[in-house]
Amino acid sequence: MAIGLTEEHEALAESVRGFAERNITATVVRSALDADEETRPGFWSALAEQGLLGLHLEEEHGGQGFGLLELAVVIEELGRAAAPGPFLPTVLASAAVNASSNAKARAALLPGLADGSRTGALALAGELTGRRDGDALVVSGSAALVLGGALADVLVLPVAVDGGGREWVAVDAAEATVTPVRSLDRVRRVAAVELADASVAADRVLDGLTDGAVRDLAVTLLGAEAAGVAGWCVTTAAEYAKVREQFGRPIGQFQGVKHKAARMLIALEQARAAVWDAARALDDRAEDAAFAAAVAGVVALDGAAQTARDAVQILGGIGFTWEHDAHVYLRRVLTLRALTGPSKAHAAEVARRALAGGRRAVELELDDDTQPLRERLRAEIAELAKIGDKGELKRTMGDRGWTVPHLPEPWGRGASPVEQVLIQQELKAAKVKPPNLVIGAWLVPSLVAYASEEQKERFLRPTLRGEMVWCQLFSEPGAGSDLASLSMRAERVEGGWKLTGQKIWTSVAQFAQWGFCLARTNPDAPKHDGITYFLVDMKAAGVDVRPLREMTGESLFNEVFLDGVFVSDDCVVGEVDKGWQVARNTLSNERVSLSTGGGLGMGVPELLAFFEGAELDPIAEAEVGRLVAQGHAIDLLSLRTTLKQLNGVEPGAEASVRKLLGVQFNQDVADYCWASQGAGAVVEVPDERSASVARHMLFSRAMTIYGGTTEVQLNIIGERLLGLPRDPEPGK
Repeated sequence: MAIGLTEEHEALAESVRGFAERNITATVVRSALDADEETRPGFWSALAEQGLLGLHLEEEHGGQGFGLLELAVVIEELGRAAAPGPFLPTVLASAAVNASSNAKARAALLPGLADGSRTGALALAGELTGRRDGDALVVSGSAALVLGGALADVLVLPVAVDGGGREWVAVDAAEATVTPVRSLDRVRRVAAVELADASVAADRVLDGLTDGAVRDLAVTLLGAEAAGVAGWCVTTAAEYAKVREQFGRPIGQFQGVKHKAARMLIALEQARAAVWDAARALDDRAEDAAFAAAVAGVVALDGAAQTARDAVQILGGIGFTWEHDAHVYLRRVLTLRALTGPSKAHAAEVARRALAGGRRAVELELDDDTQPLRERLRAEIAELAKIGDKGELKRTMGDRGWTVPHLPEPWGRGASPVEQVLIQQELKAAKVKPPNLVIGAWLVPSLVAYASEEQKERFLRPTLRGEMVWCQLFSEPGAGSDLASLSMRAERVEGGWKLTGQKIWTSVAQFAQWGFCLARTNPDAPKHDGITYFLVDMKAAGVDVRPLREMTGESLFNEVFLDGVFVSDDCVVGEVDKGWQVARNTLSNERVSLSTGGGLGMGVPELLAFFEGAELDPIAEAEVGRLVAQGHAIDLLSLRTTLKQLNGVEPGAEASVRKLLGVQFNQDVADYCWASQGAGAVVEVPDERSASVARHMLFSRAMTIYGGTTEVQLNIIGERLLGLPRDPEPGK
């Protein structure tokens, strides 16, 4: 788990991690922490020899010819080690110089910064003024908080020029008075810089470098280090929670601790995604790079700071001591947060750009070598588009494997992850919609894996054609998220089974023709055993569907009573008493998907539509921006999951985090839009717009319940992804 996704990035991260383990030991960090003065660390020459200082610079300037994304991968690993020294200040300064259009400045400054013979630092704020003196600038004033300033040979500074706006300059530190400042981060410190009538030649004025460009670089690179800090915090807190015992069991088994650790992992994955996207955008010099960087300014820095605070909380008293490294990382990330500016400023920038139509699209770009396959698929889909009758189109798509293309033939196309993506893109472009399987989409993979050939012909083919409507008969009043505790019983009778019991929260049961149902066939077996997977005719005698009126006033869910309902043996899927295996397939099977947004609820498009044309005060602007940034980060998690699947890598944390965040985000958007109406929100249906928001606000309460409650999802993240102890069994 890291910012980078490719094998090359993983190898780079592993190499840097190995260097850090050998050279940036706890002793090295502690020495920097306790030193009276900041000095260049002993590993600096070895680090420079790795070529990492010039990773993002062109080869003609002594660099490696890669980009900011590769640099972010390195910075994350060094951040995980709480590296002392001027690496981050130097690469930030060189990235700013490199962004300038002044070729002489780049040629003069970058080689030394790339090979480590010179170090750099950049002031993100200051009170420096300059006046023209021919081609030179005469600069005076100060910059109070320059990260790494005391170790820098080259200082990149902002200067307010009389009558000419703002300029950025690069000056030799020898021309300035540099004073170390007692810093919150004592491992890597800040300094004050003063200039008094310093003459800056034209070849040191960084033409073309703007405040916005510097801000975007700083947020991205400092955000990468913040992600590294967060990674250390998550790992350290989780490992401690596994072994620290209280009240006779590991504290990681307590849900309060487990959920806090899971939330830390969620914040970490969002931070990584946001920094990854900002670095990509800056490398591509995309028009929407400023949007991506502002998102990172909201998501990455705030999230990382919170993980550091939560790590101290989980560590408890030991985390509050000077001897533990927790405060080193807390000090580091809070310094990064302070230097990049207030979160609300970045959020306001996100809101302004998004409301003006400047959002960054979350799109998957495939390699050119996929073009022959794309063209073949495009031709086949063009033939589908010619089918005028909707019924015939659905039958054709179902029979030829277009409905669920990742399934094996003849039910699907045996499509690889890349082909699945291409099919989605080309179907969308041709405006060809495959049959909507609704709940049946959850059943199809289980039928392919476990059904008999006769069952596949009877049930699978019409389902893929969109001709058979299904409901899921899993949840019970006493067995919601704890599905294995179900009590519906199935009794053996001649030729089949009789099912008796109650199911609840069953979507579209009032319209379904068939239901897939779990019932207990062996009450004496352990709770995950003795369960069988049945297909139930919803029109059979003894089936009673009773719609449940929800708080919205609508009836999407139902309770279903089965009173001795006969199910023949040919409607049992898989082996008797082995239905839990089939159910796990139903619950976990996922295809490669590019879906983004909130699905049933309000997402970013609905949020922006609601506030379109509105005059937002600073508080509302920051809140809208924060929500847009969160939504963008969630979409990025989906994209990263897809990219990992395409590369044959397990998605890891992104997929689980995406599921949890998506529904919570829908709630947050709906709640905020509803509340923004002020006193008018007390009226449910004043107009169509307000009625829609009220409905979404009320319906969103269900979204963190159905499909597994938020609390259960946090348990899953804590236990499966962080390895925390499982909740104790009842009675133990």
